[in-house]
Amino acid sequence: MNTYRRSDTRLLIIFLILNGASILFTSRALQAQWLLNDLLPQGFSIQVNHRSRYEFMDDEFRANQTGQTDVIVFRTLVHGRVQLPAGFTVGGEFQDSRTTVDSNALLNTTIVNSAELLRAYLEYTRPDILGGNLTMQAGRMTLDVGSRRFVSRNRFRNTINSFTGVDINWHGSAGHNGLHLRGFWTLPGIRLPDTPALLHQNRTVFDDEGFDLQLWGVFAATNLSRYGRGELFVFGLHEKNSPGSPTQNRQLFTPGFRIFKTPAASNIDYEFESAFQIGRSRASPADYRTMDHFAHFHHLEIGFTLPMAWSPRITALYDFASGDENPDDGNNGRFDTLFGSRRFDFGPTGIFGALARTNMHSPGLRLQFIPNARLNAAVDYRALWLASDRDAWGNSGVRDESGRSGSFVGSQIDTRMQWQLLPGNMDIELGYTHIFSGEFMHQAPNAGHRDDINYFYTQATVSF
Repeated sequence: MNTYRRSDTRLLIIFLILNGASILFTSRALQAQWLLNDLLPQGFSIQVNHRSRYEFMDDEFRANQTGQTDVIVFRTLVHGRVQLPAGFTVGGEFQDSRTTVDSNALLNTTIVNSAELLRAYLEYTRPDILGGNLTMQAGRMTLDVGSRRFVSRNRFRNTINSFTGVDINWHGSAGHNGLHLRGFWTLPGIRLPDTPALLHQNRTVFDDEGFDLQLWGVFAATNLSRYGRGELFVFGLHEKNSPGSPTQNRQLFTPGFRIFKTPAASNIDYEFESAFQIGRSRASPADYRTMDHFAHFHHLEIGFTLPMAWSPRITALYDFASGDENPDDGNNGRFDTLFGSRRFDFGPTGIFGALARTNMHSPGLRLQFIPNARLNAAVDYRALWLASDRDAWGNSGVRDESGRSGSFVGSQIDTRMQWQLLPGNMDIELGYTHIFSGEFMHQAPNAGHRDDINYFYTQATVSF
């Protein structure tokens, strides 16, 4: 097993501080972003991105788990593209996500995926199709769709979702009111290995995909005059249960819409997104029952940016995602966020990820600052209740099927700061999150640690 001493952690932190200080000292002499592309002939491009992050959590909140844990995670991305004649481009991206871990860490494939081909695609672009720009991509790819709450290329997480298939985008010209039409059909990548022993060894096993798991989507967006921008979408997920590889056997359709207005000084901005889910699913891979599935999710935020120094923005937030009201009625009401990201709504993921877009209703407040072009910071407060007190809390596995433990999980304060030491080439990010435990954390029968939780991370990202 790959383990490390606590002194190694302290050495990493000292290294990050000293390295950041030295770069800051010399950054005044470096005025422009430095890119590898500057060294390549026309038609060729390459981008390299490396991130090192230290994470610490003073106790576990997941079911039947206790104990302090910390990890050091590394992610390296190398993306190359070559332009070909007639509007074609071929590209590929390599991902190496690995960790040096404490033996207490609960590793999974959201943290480790070493030496993997994340993307390998052929792209075709034509600027004169029906008065707009057409882009088609085929092969292994990553996807960001709309708000990124249902299909996304992960940012904070140490591994990234990949999909093999076809993605077609059409963007209307100026006379089309910002119209964007999109359709895609893919086979989501299944990250491997998925056994704790191999994950702790950072063992390389190439990812897989197959027709037993399919994801497709149709998406449209347009400007809504002074009201901002609107989106309509529907996603389909088709998962087949096979012998030796049990799944939730999901056959889900997720239609929804979003309307939003971009933040601006002295203006009110907003975002409202709503989605419904129908189909069939199983409560878990171990459950043999295939149930009718009906679930829904709603997000609302209203913000205001003050016209003053540091551009402070105050935002009121609310999220609701349905849970399973009755585990014995043959229906599944638990919302499935598909392949969405959640860091921007609910705080850090990594070894943390206490809030998830399922079985929740959660009001909150956010305060954001931009002291200068290189520095930004934010503080979020969230209170969390279970939408169904008989269903599990998020992805924690903590549950009281009787409902006697109450529904108030607790509240969370999340703080973060990002500092661009060398804009475009290096940034440092720090974050601290605290959970104040509520009645559900204290009383649920399979809860691990029942008191407050502290989580901290620091990371450095280098790009060129």
